[in-house]
Amino acid sequence: MRVIAALSVLVSAAVHLYLWLDFARDDDFLGPSFMLNAVAGAVIAVLLLVWRHWVPAFLALGFGASTLLAFVLATTVGLFGVTANWTGWAVWVAAASEVVAIVAGARLLAADNPLASRVQS
Repeated sequence: MRVIAALSVLVSAAVHLYLWLDFARDDDFLGPSFMLNAVAGAVIAVLLLVWRHWVPAFLALGFGASTLLAFVLATTVGLFGVTANWTGWAVWVAAASEVVAIVAGARLLAADNPLASRVQS
């Protein structure tokens, strides 16, 4: 499950890097946002693979949820003056990978729940 979560976060990060290179780097708001998304996704993917802790799973879930929510807001009511629509391969690949990151992150958290009581024997 960690590999699936890492791959999904990395795919979303790669799409955002592609979009940054394609058009977003010239925008004062989108440029830094898309680059932050690309870097954060890469870092989270590495953490998922090398750190066996609940924190990377939480970050994957949060990354997927916040990135997908930002796009949904941009396509519905607008986000910081940015409007978008659900067209193009990049949109669908990123959205699908973010849904997978949410599900995989949630499953990892459920499997290693930091809030569950630990029974000492």
